[in-house]
Amino acid sequence: MDDLDFSQPAKKPAAPAKPAASAQPAAPAPIYNPAIARDFFATAGKEEQVAAGTKLFTENEKASRILLKRDKMYLLLEGQVGLTAKGKPVGSVKVGEIFGEMAAISESPRSATAVAHTDCRVLSVDDKQLNAGLQSKPEFALMLMSIMINRLRGMISRLLGTPAAAADAAKETRVFDKAMLATLAKGLGAQNTVRYDRGKVIMVQGQAGAFMYVVQEGRVAITLRGTVVERVGPGGVFGEMALVDQGARTANANAEADCALLAINRQIFLNLVKADPTFGVSLLTAIAERVRNTAAGLNN
Repeated sequence: MDDLDFSQPAKKPAAPAKPAASAQPAAPAPIYNPAIARDFFATAGKEEQVAAGTKLFTENEKASRILLKRDKMYLLLEGQVGLTAKGKPVGSVKVGEIFGEMAAISESPRSATAVAHTDCRVLSVDDKQLNAGLQSKPEFALMLMSIMINRLRGMISRLLGTPAAAADAAKETRVFDKAMLATLAKGLGAQNTVRYDRGKVIMVQGQAGAFMYVVQEGRVAITLRGTVVERVGPGGVFGEMALVDQGARTANANAEADCALLAINRQIFLNLVKADPTFGVSLLTAIAERVRNTAAGLNN
């Protein structure tokens, strides 16, 4: 990854000005974009006809490369698909939605069984097709990453025993382990590292956002209306919605210790995945594993 050229090194933004008292932050756009999903699956996958009653995958099922069995994720084009876990219904898939992505990304066992309730038409993508598709459609990796981070934050809030919007998050959250964090830092280079001294403001609610940040060193407090809702330590991520909808920040972020942050804007992220699709898959795998482990903690 040493030869990757992201062409847009991060510049440490000036100290953000607080918006006027009357300003209200824009409501964030929905994370899931059906058009991006359809475009990706149409490019990378293949269409399948599924008869009513067919099991697309089964709970605890795991792919076997020896038996040439590969995990797939799906996009539902027509019909109805139901999801069950431990014999109980846990949800249904609507037309235009993706499902089965966690196992396809992380090679972990399936967490549910998916059954076609009617004759269905789906687009499917296996792990090999995912790699190829991300090179031409890196926006899909960005959307999927944001979905999983959002899911992870909700799970962490449940583990803390408080609502997501008002979690007194004394524990630091993280997405990437030390190895993945080192790989990120190496790929992005020093030109995309920004530093904030303890007590400095990193972002302000209502302000326009351009960067997602990965904490390399230090600790960042995320606050809403003066209440700490999350603390982000090394390997943690914040501000990622700026890459998805490029809207106003929905929270404040302050350095609780001297910090080194990897600053990633939308174009850097897309260039990164285009240049090396396996890197995008590695990012998604790291987040998927974190979600799976956190879910296991909830069930224990």
